Amino acid sequence: MDSTILLFISVAFSFGMLINLTGLPPMVGFLLAGFSLNFVGFESTDALVTFAELGVTLLLFSIGLKLNIRTLFKSEVWAGTTIHLVSSIVFYTLLLFAIKQIGISLFSELDIAGIVLIAFALSFSSTVFAVKILEEKSESNSLYGRIAIGILIMQDIFAVLFLTISVGKIPSLWALGLLALPLIRPILYKLLDKAGHGELLILYGFFLALVVGAGLFESVGMKADLGALIAGMLLAGHPSAKEMARSLFNLKELFLVCFFLNIGLSGLPNVDHLMVAGILSLLLAGKIIFYFLTLSKFKLRSRTSLFAAFSLANYSEFGLIVASLATHKGWLSQDWLIIIAIAVSLSFIISALLNKYADTIYMRYSLALKRYQSTRLHQDDRPVRVGDAQILVMGMGRIGVGAYDALKDTYGEKVMGIDYNHHTTLQHREAGRRVITGDALDSDFWSKLQLTENVKLILLAMPDHNGNRYAAEQLNKIDGHTFKVAALAHYKTDEVELNELGVHLVFNMYEEAGAGFARHVWSDLENVLPNSPYKLDL
Repeated sequence: MDSTILLFISVAFSFGMLINLTGLPPMVGFLLAGFSLNFVGFESTDALVTFAELGVTLLLFSIGLKLNIRTLFKSEVWAGTTIHLVSSIVFYTLLLFAIKQIGISLFSELDIAGIVLIAFALSFSSTVFAVKILEEKSESNSLYGRIAIGILIMQDIFAVLFLTISVGKIPSLWALGLLALPLIRPILYKLLDKAGHGELLILYGFFLALVVGAGLFESVGMKADLGALIAGMLLAGHPSAKEMARSLFNLKELFLVCFFLNIGLSGLPNVDHLMVAGILSLLLAGKIIFYFLTLSKFKLRSRTSLFAAFSLANYSEFGLIVASLATHKGWLSQDWLIIIAIAVSLSFIISALLNKYADTIYMRYSLALKRYQSTRLHQDDRPVRVGDAQILVMGMGRIGVGAYDALKDTYGEKVMGIDYNHHTTLQHREAGRRVITGDALDSDFWSKLQLTENVKLILLAMPDHNGNRYAAEQLNKIDGHTFKVAALAHYKTDEVELNELGVHLVFNMYEEAGAGFARHVWSDLENVLPNSPYKLDL
């Protein structure tokens, strides 16, 4: 095996592990690993670039698999994206022009066209980094997470338009045929039904992302990454879509390591490059403020607006594409490609820190931030009231619904479900269930949740352990409560952690499923074999 590859793997793992021990996302370590390799003289390789592109393609495909297309048509997404994009371009243009007048090195050489081009590149946020942050916090499905992802997708659409215009390459007439892709959805669904749950499911995911998505779009002059996103969206409504996303998760994560390494290896900076990149990193504050103020105008809570702004508080790899294109055409010097690469990397580190301490920052400045909050809140962002409910089921997925229905048979309307997705809530109500909308991963949810003395039992039935753990932490902070808490767990370590947080009963899905299966089988068999010498006392 190539010794360079072995070295890249070793350095990436070492830096990733060290950064992970500090509590920051390992991706920051991968960026630093790339810079370190760059510093000692290594350069990116064709193989690394290929794997990096593959990671981005699979990431966008995975987003598509979980994307509700209705999100893009919400005003806070499409209008918010447009307002923020225009505001950011004006903001960066004015500031960069002002810095040019001061005479700082490298800024003085820019003309107006170059300034506007850099401002445009800096106005975008990184889809790869933002989604990675949301996944690590298990908040991709939170309200602010869905809004952030929607904004990123709208930005990708603007990016496609820019690249198409700037390179003077008009998509082929065959691109119109892409409008017919929804017609093949039934065929794609049937193939997914037949793919099973093993390696064929993973291979089918690769086929859809790389061939049906990226390859097909690129062949007709469209952006390959957009094709991968749309290919995922074609399957988003299928029951097995989430399973496919989970199957691709580890491979996607591995390839994305190459993406972050590649950014660090993109250029060797000098002192001037670092100084200018540092200035651009400071200007990131303006971008965050614009995101917060823009989203607040759409009646979102201050916390939702702030957390979405922090998720988007970075510069995009799209900026590197713009800089590379501008350098190739002679619009910008090679120095600016290196500067933007460093600025993108620094913004990732800043964004990781902001997201790590987002709760702390919000709690400290909540009173000041709430001054920008509308008195009439967005429908998906209002306080949660449970009325006379005695049993709460948090997380109305398959297990939560099963628990709800079983409890309702005994306790009737005293049972209430809570789910983060308002559309899912409406479906449950149509089915006769008493369900309200609320995001258990939202810290404001807990401060506004009105738990009465009637509440006797709370079931934490969210599919992700991080969600159940966070909910248990918040419930544990409620002074003088008398209700009991039960929760799901997948592994023994999860079970121990939940017990330490005050959960009274933990249901280990894997262990209890086996025991339940055995009890179910034996209760049936003992009727057939009443005198069996092997009869057990169950």
